[in-house]
Amino acid sequence: MNYDFFNRRKFLSTIGRSLSGIALSDLLSRESGAFERDVALKQFDLKPKTSRFAPRAKSVIQLFMHGGPSQVDLLDPKPSLDKYDGQKFPGVIDVQQPEQAGGILKSPFKFAKHGQSGIEVSDVMPHVAKHVDDLCVIRSMWTEHINHEPALWMIHTGRTIPGRPSLGSWVVYGLGSESQDLPAYVVLDDPKGLPVDGIRNWSSGWLPPQFQGTRFRATGTPVWNLNPARAVPAPLQKARRELLAKIDQAHRAARPGEAELDARIASYQLAARMQVSATAALDLSQETKPTQAAYGIGNETTESYGRRCLLARRLVERGVRYVQLFIDGQIWDNHTGLESGIRGACARTDQPVAALLADLKQRGMLDDTLVIWGGEFGRLPISQSKNGRDHGRQGFTMWMAGGGVKAGHVHGATDEFGYAAVEERVSVPDLHATLLYLLGIDHKELTFPRNGLEERLTGVYEPRVVSEILA
Repeated sequence: MNYDFFNRRKFLSTIGRSLSGIALSDLLSRESGAFERDVALKQFDLKPKTSRFAPRAKSVIQLFMHGGPSQVDLLDPKPSLDKYDGQKFPGVIDVQQPEQAGGILKSPFKFAKHGQSGIEVSDVMPHVAKHVDDLCVIRSMWTEHINHEPALWMIHTGRTIPGRPSLGSWVVYGLGSESQDLPAYVVLDDPKGLPVDGIRNWSSGWLPPQFQGTRFRATGTPVWNLNPARAVPAPLQKARRELLAKIDQAHRAARPGEAELDARIASYQLAARMQVSATAALDLSQETKPTQAAYGIGNETTESYGRRCLLARRLVERGVRYVQLFIDGQIWDNHTGLESGIRGACARTDQPVAALLADLKQRGMLDDTLVIWGGEFGRLPISQSKNGRDHGRQGFTMWMAGGGVKAGHVHGATDEFGYAAVEERVSVPDLHATLLYLLGIDHKELTFPRNGLEERLTGVYEPRVVSEILA
């Protein structure tokens, strides 16, 4: 029998080591706790912040196309699809649903060169085609995941995991707002319904909640319960607000470091200011009839998206930093009915998008407003269920306009079938780093302390600013 367990010297030595471990753990936890308390006590607001260097853009309008627009049917023509239509794809191809994969599928649309730049655009986008000389078309995008939700998280937050802050939240966290009477980050979603992944598309994640997107309705009252149910005399309204401000101040003083509380008080204060400013910003009756008609307002097909494109212009005109437009569901997810699906999506969006570009340019706003068009990935060059296309993550197309990017320019290329980006490839983190650069932000310096780490939009990646597309 081994009696070492009862040895007094060994017992004291062991317990001594344990006590030192406990002490070290306590010290580390205190240090971590102090760090987290320091973060909590830091004041976050939407006041304008100085850029790291001279910005080329001061605001962003993101026209997000849920579902994955098909690059080979819209902006990246591939004659090889016509030549080898119906034949087996030559090589390995990354397919989400291999059991439904068919042969090479030619595009049902015709391409033609437009403008002085000669950029080729599909005949299903006749309105945007007139503005190619203002576009910077990136044909070499690629992303990490082939399924919608992880790809959406990647394009919106920089990682293929949920719960992180959106791109718009990072932008307003870094730059604040030029308007103190409107939200810095506005979302114009579709009255028909939420996009896939819902409100998580514009969440602030673990950034302070005042940086999340604010949903505006395109018709009627812009924000629910913005105005009182019954008219209140101005002196009484002023007295109410002054009393509430004193109560809020006392309540906040007793609870320092409560980010949720600070955000809620700030949102109520903003709501009071918005009763006038938001209603005016969203009053399209102030626009001329020709302007409304150019956006497609009055046409049943283009009314909704046209109204939101026009609202986007009015919002950035009033100092809103980041505006996102969404469509219900994911209208570009054409697994079947490729031709009819794309025609329907373009019918709803093509004219309003073109009108937005023309309107911004005519007003001199395109120089410092960055417009971004694209989805979470593209489509494959082979058929799915005979008349559709599966998700394609290896190569897809996005375009930018204004805000310091080259106009009438094509960057990068996919292979002869449009399957994978092969020249001057641009990853999603590269895109994010470039967008921040255009706004005057160094992506490495835009950080937020969390759990002992300095989190950033571009995370663990080492992206590059795509200097080739800068004007």
